[in-house]
Amino acid sequence: MRHSHFSRHALFGLLGAIAVLTVVPVVTVMPAYAVDDIEGDDAPDLTAVKAKIDAKDYQGALAQLRDLAQDNQQADVYNLLGFTLRKTGDYKTALTYYNKALELKPDHKAAREYLGELYVETGDMPKANEQLASLQKLCPAGCEELEDLRKAIDTKVTK
Repeated sequence: MRHSHFSRHALFGLLGAIAVLTVVPVVTVMPAYAVDDIEGDDAPDLTAVKAKIDAKDYQGALAQLRDLAQDNQQADVYNLLGFTLRKTGDYKTALTYYNKALELKPDHKAAREYLGELYVETGDMPKANEQLASLQKLCPAGCEELEDLRKAIDTKVTK
């Protein structure tokens, strides 16, 4: 019995060590995001945020994106904020950020796709179809964003 108790303790110790190791790189990377002189298209590095989103750590991603948004008036940041908020069910705030992204960059395909998906999720099919039409203009030869939104609309319609 004693043996299993020890190994459980060892396991927690190991997990603790792993947790510490995984936290350290994030902390050392963080200052790199606070870029004050965003002149042209010096987009912030969104790799860490996207990793959090992929892992469905929406709260972690939101915290990071809100920090980034303070320093960067940037369509990709706003688009990911919209996406993350939509995933947490905050459609109203998500809508605001998608619109901000599209004000800055009207041809932002991902923002158009996600905005269309938000309209699908909230049952506003005419507005979803408007975003689909915009994507058809942006991608006359077709693109992933167009296909994904079309799928979302088709799924909603057939349900």
